[in-house]
Amino acid sequence: MAELVEFAKMNGLGNKILVVDMRGRRDTVTPEAAITLNADAATRFDQIMAIHDPRAQGTDAWIDILNSDGSKAQACGNGTRCVVQALAAETGRKSFTFQTVAGILNAQEHEDGTISVDMGKPVFTWNRIPLSEEFFDTSRIELQIGPIDAPVLHSPSVMSMGNPHAIFWVDRDPMEFDLERFGPLLENHPMFPEKANITLAQVTSDSSLRTRTWERGAGLTLACGSAACAAAVCAGRTGRTGRTVTIDVASSPVRQPLVIDWREDDHVVMTGPAEWEWSGKVDPATGTFTRDEEPCRDEQEAQVN
Repeated sequence: MAELVEFAKMNGLGNKILVVDMRGRRDTVTPEAAITLNADAATRFDQIMAIHDPRAQGTDAWIDILNSDGSKAQACGNGTRCVVQALAAETGRKSFTFQTVAGILNAQEHEDGTISVDMGKPVFTWNRIPLSEEFFDTSRIELQIGPIDAPVLHSPSVMSMGNPHAIFWVDRDPMEFDLERFGPLLENHPMFPEKANITLAQVTSDSSLRTRTWERGAGLTLACGSAACAAAVCAGRTGRTGRTVTIDVASSPVRQPLVIDWREDDHVVMTGPAEWEWSGKVDPATGTFTRDEEPCRDEQEAQVN
């Protein structure tokens, strides 16, 4: 068996996360390993957060993010909270600065156990989201699914939080929609050359939303932090809410809400929980893993055979 690295199975509001410690190594978690891990019920995940040695001065780590299909992701707010909880438990520190392909993220663990992540500034320009067609106003674009005279979903707000998002406004509980059917069609719509995260958002008050997300590269997810940020920003941008919004993630088994603050300096700060489940060791090249205090899966198979 190849040299294994430590990892933890965690979740942020039910968003399934694997935090893999790649510090001190030059290799990466491969797409093949990600696909193998996602195929096992024990390690099925939405995102892998691979912690690497820092690349930029003043940062604590470089975070490489993979989706469950092995593709790369630019941002994952729920996963970042999991990384903070894991490193805070290891070091006793409360504040961290991370670098990702989407930029620099500052994060802090609070005394009550919740974690705030500065997700950076939203992007509204059509070619930076990106979209395949030019729209001067991306708070509402022409896109619909369903019959032309009675669309099921239409006129989304679109933006980037380091990754592309489309927010469809609905007038009833997002759980009542067949997002498992519509999600793949919209994620891969020609309007989105780099695909997109698809969120249904119901305004429940002038300071709260209820959301559900089909996540790019991961599918129907229990929660998506960057999508919650995008929904809150788009709600504030279109006058549906103010700039501080409580998000009830409809599909999450955790009833604790996310709080999104779109600050006056244009930064979006997300605050919410993270949860450790179990730990083990994994081969970042193949996805072969062991669970702590359990024999290696290869060894288990050898014993059976």
